[in-house]
Formats: sequence, C-alpha cells, structure tokens
Amino acid sequence: MELDKMDENDWKYHGEGNKSLVVSHVQHSRVLRLLKYPSEDAENAHQTTEQAFQHIRNIVDYNKNVMKPLLGEKYVHSGEVVKLPLEFVRQLSLKVQQERPELRCDKVMDTFSGCGLCLPNLTQLSPCHFGDHRPPLCVEIKPKCGFLPFSRYVTKECKRKVCRFCMHQHFKLANGKWNRLSRYCPLDLFSGSKQRMYVAIKHLLEEPQNNLKIFKGGELIYSCNDDAKQQPDLNELVQHLRPYFHHCISLYNGHQSSKAIFSELIQLIGSALLSSGDSKRSVEPRKAESRQFCEASPLHRDPLRSVTGSHGLPRDCVLSKILQVQMLDNLDIDGLYPLYKRVEQYLEEFPKERNRLQIDGPYDESFLEKVKTCPSEDDGSIEYAVGKVLQYRIAMTAKDCSVMITFAPCGQDEKLQPNLVIQPAKHCFTYSVSILDLDPKPSDSIPHQYKLDSKIVNYYLRSTNTSQDRPSSNLYKEHQECMLLFHPV
Repeated sequence: MELDKMDENDWKYHGEGNKSLVVSHVQHSRVLRLLKYPSEDAENAHQTTEQAFQHIRNIVDYNKNVMKPLLGEKYVHSGEVVKLPLEFVRQLSLKVQQERPELRCDKVMDTFSGCGLCLPNLTQLSPCHFGDHRPPLCVEIKPKCGFLPFSRYVTKECKRKVCRFCMHQHFKLANGKWNRLSRYCPLDLFSGSKQRMYVAIKHLLEEPQNNLKIFKGGELIYSCNDDAKQQPDLNELVQHLRPYFHHCISLYNGHQSSKAIFSELIQLIGSALLSSGDSKRSVEPRKAESRQFCEASPLHRDPLRSVTGSHGLPRDCVLSKILQVQMLDNLDIDGLYPLYKRVEQYLEEFPKERNRLQIDGPYDESFLEKVKTCPSEDDGSIEYAVGKVLQYRIAMTAKDCSVMITFAPCGQDEKLQPNLVIQPAKHCFTYSVSILDLDPKPSDSIPHQYKLDSKIVNYYLRSTNTSQDRPSSNLYKEHQECMLLFHPV
C-alpha cells in the first residue's frame, strides 16, 4: 500500500462500531480502521493527533503482546499503524458519509490526525477463490460471555443461574435498543455439544441483533443494520446461499429446501468453531464449579436436555481459546470492584506508581507477566489488586470480541492441507477462523460496569416475575431441529 498515492475511490465503506469506522480496498484484501469522535468534539479533535497515534499503537501492542499469546498465533492479526495523507482521509470521510447508518452518525471520522490501523480483510480468503466462481462466504459472530459466574463474591443468586447475555436482553428491550428478545444463549454455543451449538447458531440467524453478520465476497448481505425495527430477510439470505448448497434437494418435490440449506450452513459454522486443525482433538474440561446450563435458554426446559448436555470443547478450537481468557474473570464484578477501589486509593496517594504498575500500559511482555503471575489469593498487596484488575480487563476484551469464519467451496481437483478443509456434508469448504475486536478495555470503565451489572440484574429480577415465555421459533420447531442432526464433524 503506497501511502503517498492513496485514492479515496479505491476504498469503500465496510462497517463501523462504537469507536471506529472501517473501509475496505476494492481490489486488495486490506481494510483500514479509523477512529471516530463525538460530533460535539470534532472541533477539538485536531489537538489529539499524538493521542490518536498512541491510541492505535496501544491497540496493536495489546493485540500482539497480550491477546495473541493468550488466544493463539493463528487466530489474532495485530495489524500495523499507518500515517495517512490528510487530504485522502478528508475525501474518504465525505465519500463514506452517505453510506453510514443514521444511528451511527452521532460520531464523525477522525480527519485531523491521519492515523489509521491497517489489517487484512478477514471477509476474504487468500488466494481468494481457489479457482471456484463462487465468492467466499464470511460469518461474523460476537459470542459474548460463555460461562456463569462461579465466584464466592457473587451477591445475587440469579447470576449463577442465568447468563449475563440473557439478562441483558430484557434490559435492552425495555430501553428500546431491540424490539424482540433474542433466543440465543452463549452457554449453548460454548457447550461443545453439537446439538446445543446448532440451536444457538439457529437463534443467531433468526435474531442477529449485533451478534451476527454474513458477508459474500466482502459485501454485507445479512445483519440487523443497526435498526431495532427492521427484521432481517431470511428468504433473501436463502437466495444468496443456494449456489453454495445446491445438493440440498427436497425428497418430496425435488427443489432446494430452505430448511436444508439453513441446516447445512449451521453445521458448516459449527464445524469451523469446533475445528482445532488437529485430528486428535483433545477436549478441554469445563470448570467443575461453573454451571453449564442457563435457565433462560430455551433448551433448559427442553425434554431433550439430557441428550443435549455439555460435552466440552476441543482444546485448541477458537471457542475454547476465547473461553479460557474470559474465565480470567474469576471474581466477577462483585469481587473485582473493591480491588479496583483499592488500586484507585493507592494511586491517589502515590500517583507516580501508575507507570510502574502499567495501569495504562505499555502493553508489552511485562504487562502480560503481571497478569500471569498474579497471586491466586488476596495477600493484601497492591500487586494482587492490580493483577486482578488487569485480568478482568483482558477477560472483558474476550467477552466482547468477534469471531470471523470465512469459507470458500473447494474445487474438485484442489489438494489442500487437511487442517484447511471442513466437510460437514456432501461438499467440502476451505476456511479460516480469526478473532477480532480485541481492543484494551480501560480501567476507568470498571465503575460503569459495576453499576450496569446491578441495573441489569435488578431489572431482570423485576421483569421475570411477570414475564411470559419467550416467543416461539420462526424457523422450525425446537424438537424438529434436534431431529435434523447431525453430520459428524
């Protein structure tokens, strides 16, 4: 990428989150991630050029030196900081503005610093099509937290029975974030049981919210579009999927069955999530003290529950790696918050200690060493409190990350390494799995998390006293889907 020859017409809008906007190159498999500011701060943004560069530098260092060693070299892409021509950034901002969702336009793109993060375009495969005329499919999943708290400091018993995601659904519904409850439960996805994972992925397809997106050839074809009122069109998705699963023919009338196509897609996603690239596939045991079922999951009340129990995850699969890092939060916010207050009180007395304790980085090998060597029991030291705060922040990153699974159909004559191919049914696909959205979570967000956790739990307890059962599935009945299963992975 020649930075002195940047042309805004070579880039197109790709998507955005709360803090950054992403554009992709129209020819090369690269994306640029650019920071955003609240509209009211735009006039002062030019004062923060050095801060913007350091902010992106911190993201790269955190990915490279902290998350990559914890999650695995093959899953994490660190990227590189780039300094872009300011005129290119300004023209790019004007070009993409009309494509941005209205709900995201409360923030503006940083056009003053010229700093960006360059990354591979994970919706593509390289080489791109492997000789097949069908463009790659990419499924992005934000799985959220995959376990129930097992800390002795938990103050509300319901937190040991109902997962955070399912409780948060009620709170978001009441605040107008969504119009419908999602039936997805992260504990089902992280269970390692193919049946439970099948149901979890099906519920993500039915109600993606901001937890699932599907791309074809790098173009977004299925998501919630940041609109709580707009129901995604499953029929339109089926039309996109037909060329990839053309063997899914109904036994009754000879045409492609939508149900069979969805079943194949779900099993393809599940196969990739469980794949470790190792045929031996040792299984990662779950924490014995952590309950494995969420009482809000539809499967909790299912008569087939005994069949769909938790089997554990293959040790090196992407979900197992994410879950291990999430479980660095072994105190829960209830037990972590007093330690955060201890750290803040100490820093008020000894502000120069902030750098030595690496509260704000740098995110290097010594930062990771503090995380790994934190004592298992509280010895009253500031080092213990800092270590637990750092562990919690890393766990929060893993709870908010995204998994990108990209598939491309294999040509009949192609010979690929076995660890690059999955074959859940009659056709085989080459694939890649990556983890993204791995930004460091700031320490000063902990008080907000503590208050939010209390609001979510209290609202859930109030709302479920009078709530009715969740709405029924609109793809196919729960018991039918279990009978559809399963091709072995």
